Amino acid sequence: MFGTTINALAIVIGGLLGVVFKKGIKQSVSESLNKALGISVIVLGFNGVVSSMFTVGDGGALSSSGELLLIVSLVLGTFIGEVIDLDGRLASLSGIVEKKLKLSGFAQSFVNGTLIYCVGAMAIIGALNDGLRGDSSVLLIKSLLDGISSLVLGATLGIGVIFSAISVFIYQGAIALLAGSLESVLAGELLLQICAVGYCLVACIGINFLGAPRIKVANMLPALLVPIVWNLIYPIFASFL
Repeated sequence: MFGTTINALAIVIGGLLGVVFKKGIKQSVSESLNKALGISVIVLGFNGVVSSMFTVGDGGALSSSGELLLIVSLVLGTFIGEVIDLDGRLASLSGIVEKKLKLSGFAQSFVNGTLIYCVGAMAIIGALNDGLRGDSSVLLIKSLLDGISSLVLGATLGIGVIFSAISVFIYQGAIALLAGSLESVLAGELLLQICAVGYCLVACIGINFLGAPRIKVANMLPALLVPIVWNLIYPIFASFL
């Protein structure tokens, strides 16, 4: 849990510094930073998708896999999210927090921060190494990256980014504590499939930063579960083939 604790602290410290700096940033500068951050997040998302789906074979030949599962995951996951209205429920809950604590923009910054910090191989692999071997090196590197990005997010989106550290602590902490059971499951092809879907959601967050018609990313969250369900039921179908 050492690496996860440091990671959460880095997000809190970076977010606090960002919130402090935000007070001295002009509106025009803040809007430009939002766009720059949006482009960066989009590139981060697409880079994650490519690294998860494409491999270089012998002779430098490029091959890809998982396109159909990615499409099914996004479509089915978004359908489920729209039916149960995850975005609306989160907005309602966050609205209560915003009203009680007088924190404007809490929902957007909390959800965006949580997705950016929790999605990706570093969060999963780092937590597994931390729990199984006491090796926090991957999470320490992630802490540095997350600390820097939380500073920027805090300065552009607000204080909700700081609270995303709670999500990181619970998510990565749970993986670390259950590492013995999860290592054989969250590995190989399944890990790549989850990351591909997750990085698509990260790219959608970047698009939202650019001021385009808003994508309800929260409603797309069930898409992360589709690869897991598929890997559970596929052996059953395969046995009948």
